Amino acid sequence: MRILIDADGCPVVDAAVRIAKANKIDCIIFCDTAHVFEKEGAETVTVSQGADSVDFALVNRVVGGDIVITQDYGLAAMSLARKAIVVSQNGMVYDDSNIDSLLLARYTARKIRNAGGRLKGPAKRTLEQDRQFRETLTRLIPDTQR
Repeated sequence: MRILIDADGCPVVDAAVRIAKANKIDCIIFCDTAHVFEKEGAETVTVSQGADSVDFALVNRVVGGDIVITQDYGLAAMSLARKAIVVSQNGMVYDDSNIDSLLLARYTARKIRNAGGRLKGPAKRTLEQDRQFRETLTRLIPDTQR
């Protein structure tokens, strides 16, 4: 088991690295050249900028049982297909029961934006979201790893 982080725009990188380190789990941070991360206790994979370049680099390295942290529904779906455990930055676990509806919502939002419509952006991040993420990630680590 490893923790793989889609770090571009991810507010929980530090928390995830701390949890990985505390549980002696390898942690790999994926970012593009516009967002370089160097965190003690984690390996960093930096890829060229480009549409979905980080996503493809991550999904090419994920194996079953790894934990993937992402807010990207497309990457979440690809990681689930590779039998990874996938969690959002807010602590929501992606799975077969919710990924299809999330992908449909993303598709619908894109159609609205492409037609000139506007959608409300996300609310400001809260301490509760940070707490929920830490609790969920810790819960996803099997007792055998702790």
